[in-house]
Amino acid sequence: METMLVNTTGTLELLKLAEKHKALFLFASSSEIYGDPLEHPQKESYRGNVSTIGPRSVYDEAKRFGETLTSYFWRERNVDARIARIHNTFGPNMLSKDMRMSIVFIEQALKNVDITVFGDGTQTRSLCYVDDMVDGLIRLMFYPNTNMQVVNLGTTQEHAVMEYAKLIKKLTSSKSTIICSEKLPEDDPLKRKPDISKAKKLLNWEPKISLEDGLRKTIAYLKNK
Repeated sequence: METMLVNTTGTLELLKLAEKHKALFLFASSSEIYGDPLEHPQKESYRGNVSTIGPRSVYDEAKRFGETLTSYFWRERNVDARIARIHNTFGPNMLSKDMRMSIVFIEQALKNVDITVFGDGTQTRSLCYVDDMVDGLIRLMFYPNTNMQVVNLGTTQEHAVMEYAKLIKKLTSSKSTIICSEKLPEDDPLKRKPDISKAKKLLNWEPKISLEDGLRKTIAYLKNK
């Protein structure tokens, strides 16, 4: 309920505030609006393959409706707004309780316990380092000609989940064993990779920090923590 309300009611109230004060508005949407995509890589024009009643729908559909609210306000209320479709992002200061793949793998590796991979690990993800993502968000917010634009932000460097597990084990010099669970969570997307052609053209933006460098920084943060 909290997830659904913050992305709908919360977004609506912020849009009203932006309208009142003539402020710029950026809606932090998600690659999850594409669901388990039938198009690969995913362009902004792709409308997605999302279940409205599955366990992930409380997030996916709330983000989709948040986009609908934002587009209504730029069409009908003249709010200077834009939508960032944020793809998988990682880096220092991630919260363990969020249970995101990268931080779970790193923490398991540092503790030398089993690194648990859902399914057979062939599903793919594209992980963007947080510094690159923040740079993209700032550009989308303040660059000219970004009003009423929907832009993918993320890396095009796509790897299988099993590859991430092996790389993290290597970078941490872990003694962990990588194990596979019996099945994937329901509605878990099998592929995730953004088409960032629009971001390159509109924002002159693309990620610069390599996966290994980003993981090393994240590992160092978690070690110190």
